[in-house]
Amino acid sequence: MNQLQEKTIGEYVAENFRTAAVFKKYGINFCCKGGRTIEETCRMKDLDPAPIYEDLKNTPQGTAEENDFNSWSLTDLADYIKEVHHEYIQEKSIYLLQFLDKLCRVHGERHPELFKINELFTLSSQNLIVHLRDAEEKLFPYIREKEQNSEIAFGGDLQAYIEKLQAVYQTEKERFEEIARVSDDFTPPEGACTTYRVTFQMLNEFDEYLQLYIHLENNILFPKLLKLQ
Repeated sequence: MNQLQEKTIGEYVAENFRTAAVFKKYGINFCCKGGRTIEETCRMKDLDPAPIYEDLKNTPQGTAEENDFNSWSLTDLADYIKEVHHEYIQEKSIYLLQFLDKLCRVHGERHPELFKINELFTLSSQNLIVHLRDAEEKLFPYIREKEQNSEIAFGGDLQAYIEKLQAVYQTEKERFEEIARVSDDFTPPEGACTTYRVTFQMLNEFDEYLQLYIHLENNILFPKLLKLQ
């Protein structure tokens, strides 16, 4: 097996985030299933790996800023995740819950799928916020201390804690896949009002931020942290 075949999907995306578009094109989950190789994934999904390798080969390298996450310290990466992605999830959830509630009241009779979307997003945002706050209280302080003092131990089973977070992320990734399916890939109906269109645009953006957030933790932060143990 050559080096390209041995590389995991998560490693491809960690080295060049622009490859995420290739995996998305073929319906390959790069954030929660990033530990698998392309060959393994293609066997499971009955895909031909050849065009995927070709698309990856033709994917331009991202800028230094886009690809720098892999070289950041754990503390810098944890701070970035907290200040950018955690803040985004908490802030946008407030607006999206308000907009979805309004859409259900105004358009729910004609578009009953809105109630399902509202239900799924409500569950997702609640679950994500509970766990991101838990990470801010337990995991991120430990990361900062660990980089200063290698003798510091996590208060519990770190591997089990990380696996619990990964299970949460897998659940929410699947929940957003269901939102995308129910909403026809975040496509508002013809003649939709401004609130309708903006809400679906925000849901699409939220999904993209969520995928990057999960990727940063699953494929970069967690592996680097476990190597310090």
